[in-house]
Amino acid sequence: MQYLHTMVRVSDLQASLRFYCDALGLEVLRMQEVPHGRFTLAFLAAPGNAQAQVELTYNWDPEDYGTGRNFGHLAYAVDDIYATCERLLAHGVPIVRPPRDGYMAFVRSPDQISVELLQRGAPLAPRDPWVSMPNIGTW
Repeated sequence: MQYLHTMVRVSDLQASLRFYCDALGLEVLRMQEVPHGRFTLAFLAAPGNAQAQVELTYNWDPEDYGTGRNFGHLAYAVDDIYATCERLLAHGVPIVRPPRDGYMAFVRSPDQISVELLQRGAPLAPRDPWVSMPNIGTW
């Protein structure tokens, strides 16, 4: 058995690509339009980690996917959690659970899919502004 990917339905493909690629830093491995099925697939992965893929499925006909809480979350290890959160903020992504502990943070995609960010290795020393930032919403 081999892990292939996790599929997430998205309501706006371009907004989702801006979040997952521009803000979060994933790369598009391949995209496939399926006109007869009326959907587009985008396969993404962290740079250098193509074996752990996320498949974004964009159905051309609008659907309400709810809040995404039934999915759980995606998780990524990052080299510098503070720099990652700063990059996300610069892209307009709210940090719903700031990395107050220097180890863990949560953000949400445009479709409210929770994304957990974990500091690779030992936690970084807690520091401002993260230490004093409150949680916002749910993750």
